[in-house]
Amino acid sequence: MSRLAFFGRPWVVFDARNKDHRRWFAEFQNHRSWGHCPVRFIVDDDNGDLLTMIQRRLIDYYTDQEFGKVQEVQDNQNRLTLIKE
Repeated sequence: MSRLAFFGRPWVVFDARNKDHRRWFAEFQNHRSWGHCPVRFIVDDDNGDLLTMIQRRLIDYYTDQEFGKVQEVQDNQNRLTLIKE
């Protein structure tokens, strides 16, 4: 095992609800480098790359913040209703 594994920045999962994670991404956007970020973000298997994953999670986060979570409910007459939680 490489010694870098012991001395490198810790791996974390990006969480859009975490203010530090959002701040570190904003710093990346300004500097175009992860050099000042104290952690390394893990990319999920269902996402192609780190930036796409973070952008999708931020879109979900800010959409939920503005509009709340919306749930689709279908009644017995097959009418679709959207309910804000």
